[in-house]
Amino acid sequence: MTIHETAQSRNNGSSFYRLSKKQVLSWSQRIGGFLILVLVWESFVRIAGIGAYILPSPSLIIQTLIEISARLASNAWYTGWEILIGFLISASIGIPIAIAVAFSGFVERTVYPIVLFFQIIPKIAIAPLFIIWFGFGFVPKVMIVCLLCFFPIVLSTIAGFKSIDDELIELAKSTGAGKWRTFFKIRMPHALPSAFTGLKVAAAMAGTAAVVAEFVASDNGLGYLLLVYNGNLETAKVFAVIVVLSVMGLAFYYIVEALERAAIPWHVAYRNSPGSASPLV
Repeated sequence: MTIHETAQSRNNGSSFYRLSKKQVLSWSQRIGGFLILVLVWESFVRIAGIGAYILPSPSLIIQTLIEISARLASNAWYTGWEILIGFLISASIGIPIAIAVAFSGFVERTVYPIVLFFQIIPKIAIAPLFIIWFGFGFVPKVMIVCLLCFFPIVLSTIAGFKSIDDELIELAKSTGAGKWRTFFKIRMPHALPSAFTGLKVAAAMAGTAAVVAEFVASDNGLGYLLLVYNGNLETAKVFAVIVVLSVMGLAFYYIVEALERAAIPWHVAYRNSPGSASPLV
């Protein structure tokens, strides 16, 4: 190994150490802020003497989480499948439609207005129709999740493909690059950041869609538990369900973000990560 390679290796190692230290500090601050909020909440409830049926303390919520953990787990599994399948369907349909809209004027004039029309219709108004058409089972919940996740994915992906500079495409053509090579080497990498933005927005909305669907008609799932516990004024259990939903939403969001980091490590958001590289190299 040459002196230059040795020095470069040391610099990469030190930059990785600095990055890791920065990440640890960032996560420490986030966790610290959350713990401060919990402590303030706990102190306020105890000092003010607020009843548990109005605002339970964090300690009571944790205790309730443990007590009903088995029931929460089974219903979270049901809701989780609604979220996952609805999200995957919306992505697998939405991204191809977005590509077609971005590259075809005919599709943009005919299909995109229909997509926009379905987005404008309130999903809570469509939910009872799905119940009439498909019953009270799993399918209508998945369809509502799919509908709510669909538009952010389509809109962001279209914006990503349409925002590319025409001069860059002309430059690729001048080098002899064909349509497919231009698509995979220039158009797609350019559109991926916007597409992942839509996917992350959809991931954050998927949990809300599943709960709304279960509010309309369900005998299973976390949304169903919210209705039951709220009707019985079991506020601590309501908060326990909300905690589980929040954890599921965060986990799902960060899974999509991890996929984004793996797919576009060269993007400005991840440029300082070790081993990042340009897709055009």
